[in-house]
Amino acid sequence: MQQHKTKKLSHDELDLVFARIKNLIKKEAKNSSIFITGGTGFFGCWFLESLLYFNEKLKLNIFITILTRDKEAFRKKAPYLFDVPEVNFWEGDIRDFPFPEGMFDYIIHSAGAPKNESRINRFDVFTSGTKRVLDFAKICGCRKFLFVSSGSVYGKNLNIKKFEENLNTIPFYEEGYAELGLAKRAGEFLCYEYSKEYGFEAKIARCFTFIGPYIPLDLNFAAGNFIRDALNGGPIVVKGDGTAVRSYMYMSDLMVWLWTILFQGKSCYPYNVGSEEEITIGELALKVAEVYRRLTGKSIDVVIEKSPDPSKPVDRYVPSTKRSREELGLKQTVSLDEAIEKTFRFYMSR
Repeated sequence: MQQHKTKKLSHDELDLVFARIKNLIKKEAKNSSIFITGGTGFFGCWFLESLLYFNEKLKLNIFITILTRDKEAFRKKAPYLFDVPEVNFWEGDIRDFPFPEGMFDYIIHSAGAPKNESRINRFDVFTSGTKRVLDFAKICGCRKFLFVSSGSVYGKNLNIKKFEENLNTIPFYEEGYAELGLAKRAGEFLCYEYSKEYGFEAKIARCFTFIGPYIPLDLNFAAGNFIRDALNGGPIVVKGDGTAVRSYMYMSDLMVWLWTILFQGKSCYPYNVGSEEEITIGELALKVAEVYRRLTGKSIDVVIEKSPDPSKPVDRYVPSTKRSREELGLKQTVSLDEAIEKTFRFYMSR
């Protein structure tokens, strides 16, 4: 299989974030220290690169510490992010990392768990890791703590068109990836209790599905897998029946939403983050193929491995973002077609 290495985000991409929140960042983050978990992952690379861009453009004197399991692995992945004076990479396991010295104004907790571990171990990484980071928050002077939660906290409620934040459901334990939803619910509870006990603000962002540069091409991300299939010459393979309904937000929009929630959101008050523009997985595969044809002039096939079962309800995973839009003034600015094209261009220009 052809390998696709990442490259640094372009200034055009980072300007999509900078132009919308530069005043907010300048007001809130100047001369601050920020601690980030998950800083070498899909979300984390965007957090880090956007912060470095803010520093460059506004001379903000932001100092960033990234918790990582393996510094050398990240050096190989993105050397251009490694040897930067305002960034410190702190090595350790999320569950028991030694606390770095000094004070941190903000903590962004976006760490995941290894996909190849058992559900028990993944649940432990999520919950024990969140508690460890909160234990650090209570002693490091943290003022605002962003917990990157997940739409999976709602479970599979197949009759609900769009998930709203006040939906008090949880995943059934037999559901696929139930450990993620249950652990994120537990993490939200921990954030609430630590915030009340120790006085820092805990912001909760329930994130759905996203697309953009740095999306993994070899994990359980349909959009990333379809882009990988296209880059490898096709066909694009849909593992299921293609009827599942999802929605996709581009990463520059995600960054604007998450920075805004961190700085302006209410404490212990969850916000859904994602797109309301729904699309079936089968339609997404066709759209990826069409964008690829438009960019390269090459047509590729789409193969859907299973036939739909009319007796089964449709698997839906789409947020209502009314709260985020109306209370924080947030909006989606990049269409799905643009998002797919931008992601292709990122990987094609490696």
